[in-house]
Amino acid sequence: MLLLKRIIRNYGTTQQYALPITIKDLYKRIVNPPRTVQNVNGWIRSVRLMKKMAFLDIQDGSCLETLKIAIPIKQSDETIFLKRLKTGQSICIASAQWQETPQREQPFELKIEDPLQSISIRGNVTENYPLQKKNHSLLFLRSLPTLKHRTMYLGSLMRFRSFIEQRLMNVLQSDDFVKVSPPVLTSSDCEGAGELFEVKTASSKNYFGKPCYLTVSTQLHLEILAMSLSRCYTLTPCFRAERSDTNRHLSEFWMLELEMCFINDVRSLTTVLESILRRLIESCLERSSELIPEVTLQECLSREDVINRWKMLLNPEPWKLITYTEAINMLSEKHKIKPFEKYEPKWGEPLQTEHEKWLAEAHFQSPVFITDYPRDCKAFYMKTNTPSIPGKETVACFDLLFPEMGEIAGGSIREDNYNALAHEMHRRGMNSSGELDWYLLLRREGSVPHGGFGLGIERLISYLFGNHNIRDAIAFQRSATGTIDL
Repeated sequence: MLLLKRIIRNYGTTQQYALPITIKDLYKRIVNPPRTVQNVNGWIRSVRLMKKMAFLDIQDGSCLETLKIAIPIKQSDETIFLKRLKTGQSICIASAQWQETPQREQPFELKIEDPLQSISIRGNVTENYPLQKKNHSLLFLRSLPTLKHRTMYLGSLMRFRSFIEQRLMNVLQSDDFVKVSPPVLTSSDCEGAGELFEVKTASSKNYFGKPCYLTVSTQLHLEILAMSLSRCYTLTPCFRAERSDTNRHLSEFWMLELEMCFINDVRSLTTVLESILRRLIESCLERSSELIPEVTLQECLSREDVINRWKMLLNPEPWKLITYTEAINMLSEKHKIKPFEKYEPKWGEPLQTEHEKWLAEAHFQSPVFITDYPRDCKAFYMKTNTPSIPGKETVACFDLLFPEMGEIAGGSIREDNYNALAHEMHRRGMNSSGELDWYLLLRREGSVPHGGFGLGIERLISYLFGNHNIRDAIAFQRSATGTIDL
């Protein structure tokens, strides 16, 4: 009999506790399998009923694999019972025999001799249960927010996200970054773009006595903590009220943000980010067989294509790095030959999605860092490059572009000089009521050169998983034309 036990060691004492057996646990036991397995739970993925045999495939969400159950049929009442089993039902198998099947794709199966005694239905489904054995489109699955993660593809995507987040934290911990938890409620607009969700009580009053917003970025609070910890990071939800309704935008999304002290070169930031992502992708490649399903959907890449994408990112050559001015020159030359559909590239204007995708996908065919954007294209806190051409000032910043995705991360060296930051805020008409005095005054209390970046988790996960819509990379998507019913 297989029993799964965990050990707790606490103040010199040892305790055991049991967790339900998962399909993942069973696959771990292939080398030393048990004779009997008890109390296996899951949802029926498919039922095949023949004259003298029945086969069930069940899944429990713990891994990519399904578990095959073989059931010899000996009498008519067993056939009647087995005909009641349907895709989507949750069942418990009280007892089954382990049976090796080395000649098949699944190296083992469970055999049930008495289905009437061994199988119990935990939760039934209606006649209209929408998830059947066939592959469903992602567009259809997005209409089923309570059920969609039971599918192999979207369930795998959630496990992949868990792996990515955990691995990122491990990499940052190995680099001595301290994980912190900045607030989600704030009175300031970090980006200065005004695309904020305001938070009020049910009676429409300002709870804190002044306007309060959901954060668009935790960067300003991270800078406070960096001045104490030197290196820190957070993985936090962020919120933007822009009306962009594309496969690259969400109203609620997650960002990995970090801050580092004692750096004054934007290339220090790009090197750190590239190293973090390369180590992350290497760990994905090591575990590709358990991370990426063999599912063929028109809206996503195959496992082979995903792995080839990872290998492209791990090319020994360092990722490309060009300045914004160099990028504009390249884009302008391309525009003369074949104009872009919507926007002509012009110095001083932000790069548009079609520009970003052309640079990373068509031109370089690899990730590319673009540095030193015009000052007025970027946020107030970025350090101005010196020397600068009057009217063409640039800032020490970068965006990281991925092929087929566009911008995936962005960062900068922060302005650490009090007078320079105060001048820039005044130039932009900011801080007129002193709402950012606390941030400005950081520059008078032991300030040091520092910088950081933010990495969009959903964009990263979608790209690495081979999915083309970031709404699938978050459990419950919130977008401009969406809903918050679930």
